[in-house]
Amino acid sequence: MRLVVGLGNPGAGYARTRHNVGFMAVDALAATAAAGWWPALGAAALVAEVDLAGAPVTLLKPQTYMNRSGLAVAAVQQQLACPTEEVLVVVDDFLLAFGRLRFRRAGSDGGHNGLASVLAELGTTNVPRLRLGLGAPPPSVDPIDYVLADFAADEPVAELVQRAAAAIEVYGRDGVETAMNRYNGS
Repeated sequence: MRLVVGLGNPGAGYARTRHNVGFMAVDALAATAAAGWWPALGAAALVAEVDLAGAPVTLLKPQTYMNRSGLAVAAVQQQLACPTEEVLVVVDDFLLAFGRLRFRRAGSDGGHNGLASVLAELGTTNVPRLRLGLGAPPPSVDPIDYVLADFAADEPVAELVQRAAAAIEVYGRDGVETAMNRYNGS
């Protein structure tokens, strides 16, 4: 069983922020599968079950706020007995150009506090991740304010979310190597 984690912050006030694009991507997958979200047992998270290319996948949205996401991820990962290399974390990245996708098999948190929390709680950096490019903030805007702000009206966020959902489907069907080859750099 694979676990796909979209990182974000809970609550309506954060719903359209750049930091919640991970939530948006897993929401798109759940909507396509007509899957509902429900509270995870023993974890501050919402889960949905979907089928990706004939394989069952659990989608997860931690409800712990970004910087403590790892608590929810670790609890659900342990319940599912899902190996860490089968946990895909979907995360925003303002160091990537807007719309760019980047899969990685493993590595550092790259300065992302939500990803850092997940890696710390899982006790390994061998966790696949998909970074979704937001583009850099303007020089006069603090990066924290930038990611916590809503997407601008002219940013094609729907296209980014749909591409991310399609990339996750490729990951689910064909694995991280194929997804990397198809989406990294695009």
